[in-house]
Amino acid sequence: MQYRPPAYGTLPPVVKNLLIINVLFFVVANMWQPQLSQHLALHLWGARDFAPYQLFTHLFMHGSIGHIFFNMFALWSFGTVLEQYWGSKRFLIYYCFTGIGAAILYMATAHWELLPDLRLLDQFLSNPVPASLGAILNSDVLAAVGYCEVLPDPNICDSFDTFSQNAAAFVQSDDKSQLSSLMRYVDDYKSYFLNLRTAVGASGAIYGLIMAYAMVAPNQTLYFYGILPIKARYFAILLGVAALVMGLQNNPGDNIAHFAHLGGMIFGYILMQYWRKTGGGTPNIKRWY
Repeated sequence: MQYRPPAYGTLPPVVKNLLIINVLFFVVANMWQPQLSQHLALHLWGARDFAPYQLFTHLFMHGSIGHIFFNMFALWSFGTVLEQYWGSKRFLIYYCFTGIGAAILYMATAHWELLPDLRLLDQFLSNPVPASLGAILNSDVLAAVGYCEVLPDPNICDSFDTFSQNAAAFVQSDDKSQLSSLMRYVDDYKSYFLNLRTAVGASGAIYGLIMAYAMVAPNQTLYFYGILPIKARYFAILLGVAALVMGLQNNPGDNIAHFAHLGGMIFGYILMQYWRKTGGGTPNIKRWY
């Protein structure tokens, strides 16, 4: 998409500082402190490394140059206009609200996706019998051990072979001599399994900005790749439908948090409607064009 915001002089302060902070975090995390991403990325609640501050800090972490480039381009394009339109305080509130809202919807849908696997693990922990452990072994839930190169954990990775042998003995002959260690491994694995799912990037807040722009300037024409014209309202609808469809498809090889994108748009719409109903609206942005 190609779009040039109106020339109102220098960048407004919030957009300017968000651009600087995002670039700084990207450089530091990718060149000097790679472990920073593990601490500031959004983990699922219940995961070992989850912390409440990640609902906010994940907005400043990005996985690649392409990821941060397109997010910052959209922040500059839409954010400049909206901050000029709302003022800095309201713009910052909206940006944070949609980013955190996106994180909440992402975590909720991620837990829903993982629920069948989590139930298998919990069934064994609450009722440690051969049948419940056999259900785990006959499923794909333990496949996450294959990610040990990405997130090494000696309690999981180095002990897997021993666990497999003891688990087979327990399922086949109800040998309870290693039951406590089996339960401990499954409990540790559940934490490890949840900890693998993380999200980074400002995309949720960016989709929220696109929703806001479409609501205040619905007939403004945008251009895909500088060629295909589309009105802002249809652009937002297209992005929302695409996020929903791809999120529901849940392709295994897809590493994009589509429901976070959708969450940013939903929470943005809710906040915009709240401002309108409480008298927080402002003149129509279309008078600028």
